[in-house]
Order: sequence, then C-alpha cells, then structure tokens
Amino acid sequence: MTAASAAPRGVRIVPDAALLLVARLGIAAVFFQSGRTKVEGFMTIKPSTYDLFVAEYALPLIPPDWAARLATGAEHLFPALLVLGLFTRASALALLAMTAVIEIFVYPLAWPTHLTWAGLLLPLIARGGGRWSLDDLLQRRR
Repeated sequence: MTAASAAPRGVRIVPDAALLLVARLGIAAVFFQSGRTKVEGFMTIKPSTYDLFVAEYALPLIPPDWAARLATGAEHLFPALLVLGLFTRASALALLAMTAVIEIFVYPLAWPTHLTWAGLLLPLIARGGGRWSLDDLLQRRR
C-alpha cells in the first residue's frame, strides 16, 4: 500500500480549503513583502523605486513613473485581497500577469522562481479562494 492510497477512497487528508488558503497566504506574502520594499511609511514611494523602474525594470510601452506606481499599488492591493479571499480569481490573474511581465521583460533567468509563483496562482485562478474565503461566504449568502 502506497502513502497515496493509505486514505480510504474519497477521503482527503488535507481539505482543498486548506490548500487554497496556504496558496493564497504564501503568494500574497511574496508580493506584499516586495511591495513594502518600494515604499516608506504608509504609501510614499521611495525615490529608489523610481530609479529601479528607470534603470533595471525598464518596461516597454509604459513610462517608468507609472510602472512604479502601478506595480507598487498592485503589490499591496492584490495580496490583501488574496488574504481575505475576496476577488480571488481576478487578484491571482493580475499577479500572474505581473509575474509574466517580470519574467519576460525584467528577469528572464528567474524562471524557476516565477514558475513557483505560477504554481501557487494557477489553482487560485482555476478554483477560486476555496471554502475559507470571503468569496465563498458571499456566494453562499446569494
């Protein structure tokens, strides 16, 4: 008998709600901590953040000051929503798009890290926040 077949058929050792909660909290921490490095105090963007978006994070089609503001805001807003499990699919999709931009235009050699992030985001996009989320609570109230 293998470890995978040790549980009776149909019995899950770890509930889906727990797996989705861990995914939400794990990826939220990554992006939120990154966002916190870009600000001083509550939400004053550091001058060094603008410098990074001019030199190292230079993105096509968007001015560096806009990119700095948008990325910093996204790294605060979407993780907070994921922690709450509110607008989970949309928040995870936004962070996956951000991950793709980082991979393609900023750090293309960091694909193992970005693949790990995608591995946490894709189940949230596909399945939502799970039973332990505000999305689920609101859905049950309807």
